[in-house]
Amino acid sequence: METLQEQEKVFSIPRIGDKAPEFKAVTTQGPVNFPSDYKGKWVILFSHPADFTPVCTSEFITFASLETKFEKANCKLIGLSIDGLYSHIAWLRTIKEKIKFNGMNHVEVKFPLIEDITMEIAKKYGMIQPGESKTQAVRAVFFIDPEGVVRALIYYPLSLGRNFDEIYRALIAMQTFDKFNVATPADWNPGDDVIISPAGSCGVAEERMTSKNGITCEDWFFCTKKLDKDIILNELIKN
Repeated sequence: METLQEQEKVFSIPRIGDKAPEFKAVTTQGPVNFPSDYKGKWVILFSHPADFTPVCTSEFITFASLETKFEKANCKLIGLSIDGLYSHIAWLRTIKEKIKFNGMNHVEVKFPLIEDITMEIAKKYGMIQPGESKTQAVRAVFFIDPEGVVRALIYYPLSLGRNFDEIYRALIAMQTFDKFNVATPADWNPGDDVIISPAGSCGVAEERMTSKNGITCEDWFFCTKKLDKDIILNELIKN
């Protein structure tokens, strides 16, 4: 039996650059060994507060409808809540048979949904935040790369549904950095100008400022270039 002090312990959140905490779990799609089962692929691991709740239902319908889009970007989806497996199965069946949202209906959730009744996995990922709830996971999103490293994370309160366009945009932006070694500015989408890394010397800075090879510099530290949308998508998206 856990003591009150153990129950109230706040677990740290994995940081960007950390190896994703390992776990084995039962899911609606069978057992998983995470993250080793997903080596070579990006993964979005996300938590939700509870089954049979309206905000979570809207999110699962949206994520399920976008699963193929993420799959084409070499990214798997896997969800988690502290509900049990049979609750998960009943809820996903209800979503498919009864729920309509934003013009989407008869949506089947095919990606795994983790059972985490003990909250062991949620605690490993800092998903239980007592200031928000001691018995429900907040809406966490972890982007984990093909080497099992945490690359980004986003947290939302229980009341706030996630923006799935932003989740996809962030995924593609990080893949663009990996493939083309460029940074992406505010509100970037494929086809927009990208940022090249700041010059490491005065000579390089001067060369960039006077260059006519497609680089545009507002000042020595702020230089952009064109990166065609089709080039990005042809490299990152599988049809």
